[in-house]
Amino acid sequence: MEIKHGFIVINKEKGCTSYDCVKQIRNLLNTKKVGHTGTLDPQVTGTLPIAIGSATKFIQYLPQGKTYIGQIQLGIRTKTDDIQGEILKKKKWPILSNNQLNKYLDNFRGTFQQVPPKVSSVHVNGERAYKKSLKNEEFELQPKEVKIEELELKKWDQNNGILEIKVSCSSGTYIRSIARDLGQILDSEGCLLNLKRISACGFNEKNSIKISDLSDLNDKIEHFIIPTISALDHISSIVLTNQEEINFWQTGRLIKMDVNNFVKNCSYDYKKPIKIIDKNKILLGMGFINQEKTTLHPKLVLNSK
Repeated sequence: MEIKHGFIVINKEKGCTSYDCVKQIRNLLNTKKVGHTGTLDPQVTGTLPIAIGSATKFIQYLPQGKTYIGQIQLGIRTKTDDIQGEILKKKKWPILSNNQLNKYLDNFRGTFQQVPPKVSSVHVNGERAYKKSLKNEEFELQPKEVKIEELELKKWDQNNGILEIKVSCSSGTYIRSIARDLGQILDSEGCLLNLKRISACGFNEKNSIKISDLSDLNDKIEHFIIPTISALDHISSIVLTNQEEINFWQTGRLIKMDVNNFVKNCSYDYKKPIKIIDKNKILLGMGFINQEKTTLHPKLVLNSK
């Protein structure tokens, strides 16, 4: 089967690593050019977009927002900040109404500084934090700025101390840290009970498929490959209409052109990338317009075939 370039959205199951999914796609399609758009912990389920072929070059241009549905268990603190970790401390949680709990969640809405879990992939002096944790090394992680666009309290079980939340957030946000920090704010403890990612990088779980189901499709796998250009709808386009411009583009040369009409028709920031297509809407790559709006500069050029 000739390999198509684009994205497959995997509905990752619990216990499977992101690399496991990539490896299986490589084997199914018999190609090495496969990569995921962001690691999901083995215990986290849901949306895992995987890039195939030249689509791997466009991962950095995908939307970065992600949405999760998670359950937080109050009253328990663990070494990993999730329920799978070694229990470090237990403490009763307070009696709270839905409105009261929702007000406490205001601490995690908007932009704020968040300390990642110690069992995470964050680098500490050139080594992953989780590796240091496995060796029981003492270290501190620096807080990082994260942004939560939406945090909705969906359910609150007072008797069992379990709340369910929906979170839309920036890349690099740890829901485990929210669970840990919420417990502390409530003068209790907290850890993540379950987590499912329902959207990532512009892809939704509605368009996802399980690896086990994909394995049974054989040559029909290509029907689940989303074209790269479809994943870049959020980025403005410039159409190259004549062959001379296309030849310049494909040889990596800047193109002199008046792009004022283009800029008038969209809210374009010259610092942001722009996708380049031909008149048949075939993706040619990514570029930038200079500040004077007189030239188009290639940044990523696809081969003509």
